[in-house]
Amino acid sequence: MKALFFLLPVGIVVLLLLLFWKGLYLNPAQVPSPLIGKPVPDFNLPGVGGTSASLKSADFEGHVSILNVWATWCIPCREEQPELVKLAQQHVVTLYGLNYKDDADSALQWLQTQGNPYERDGYDPKGQVGLNFGVYGVPETFVVDSHGIIRHKYIGPLTASLVNGQLIPLVHELEQGSK
Repeated sequence: MKALFFLLPVGIVVLLLLLFWKGLYLNPAQVPSPLIGKPVPDFNLPGVGGTSASLKSADFEGHVSILNVWATWCIPCREEQPELVKLAQQHVVTLYGLNYKDDADSALQWLQTQGNPYERDGYDPKGQVGLNFGVYGVPETFVVDSHGIIRHKYIGPLTASLVNGQLIPLVHELEQGSK
């Protein structure tokens, strides 16, 4: 009985140390999403500032697309904006935006001054659609296949190496798979 009282706490400490050690090697930008492999949540949002086309879940059907969740108050979003504009200019994939918990006037001004890379850009002032996507911070980017199924989620700002090394190849792979 004395051995049990000694071995149980030692076993718990060893288990905790193993979990901690494994956690040191995880990439925080690759948080698993429960929506991977599931359809885009059902939604219909007005366009940013009421001047752009609305964004709805049906827009993701029939072609591979990328959804970028952004906000004007988000510093990393400022870092990735030039990469999004470049990606849109390449015409490789349809790029949609989800303006998350933001001010409509600020969002519209941002798009006018920084460039609008989005085919459609939904305005989500309360963050409900973002919540349905599992967004807990911005920027977050989702790759959606031609059937409206979420295939990849990236957390953090997009960089040239990420866009060219991971996202564009994934888009091409998904496009080949849908033919």
